[in-house]
Formats: sequence, C-alpha cells, structure tokens
Amino acid sequence: MTESRPTDTTTTDRRPLPLEAALERVGDRWSLLLVEAMLDGPRRFGDLGDALPGIAPNILTDRLRRLERAGILRSTPYQERPTRFAYELTADGRALASALRLLADWGARRSNDVEPLRHAVCGTALEARFFCPTCSAVVDAADANEERIL
Repeated sequence: MTESRPTDTTTTDRRPLPLEAALERVGDRWSLLLVEAMLDGPRRFGDLGDALPGIAPNILTDRLRRLERAGILRSTPYQERPTRFAYELTADGRALASALRLLADWGARRSNDVEPLRHAVCGTALEARFFCPTCSAVVDAADANEERIL
C-alpha cells in the first residue's frame, strides 16, 4: 500500500508573483532577444534569423508563435503564396524595452566584454532608478513598497 501525502495547495491557490507572470510570457533567452530585435520596428522572419545568430528556424518559429499568443507581438502577412509574415511588437511588447535595458545594464556591469549604456553628454555610465510620476521624484529601494495595492 502506498502512503498518500497531503497536497500542497499553497502553490496553486496563490496569485503569481509579478516576476513569475513576466517570465511566463517571455521567460527564455530567445524570446527576450527577439523582442530586442523588433524594438526598431517590424521585421521579417529571415531578418530575425539574421539578427539572432545561432537560433534554429524551428525555435524561431516556436518563439514567434508564443510571443504572438502572449500578446507581445503581432504578425501581418506580406505575401500570400507561400504565406510570409512581418512581425512587430504590440504596445505590451514595446513596454518591455525598459525591462530589457535594465537586464542589459545588469549584464554589462558584470562583464568585462560589454560596455554599459553611457550618457551622451558626459560619458558616465547610466544608472536605472525608479521614478514616481505623481511625486516627480526618484524613489530609492528603501522607499519602495513591496506590497501591491489593488
């Protein structure tokens, strides 16, 4: 006879954390690189493949479909036979630009091979900060409320 264990309902009965929700939509290397590749405007399949050396065509197809289902990008046919698409970011996809810059900055600061973003006027490496538009003030981590107000 096998012993039954009590089921842990804490993981299924809770709301996902904000980072979990984001990772569910774009939580792999290729997806984020695809979003970055489309920040300058619509791209075709071949252009995206060229922009991401090393991505296999089947992986590219899969990630484009996932991102479209997640509402991050939209595809628009530009040729009928065979059907070919151009891909562009939705407003949700374009909103990822700030998060990508933060990740890129974090990566640059931990690598000797990557240059961080710099201020064009003085050349100083830029730092990301939270900003409260209501108060028109930069918010330090100590003043950021971790609780979500619904």
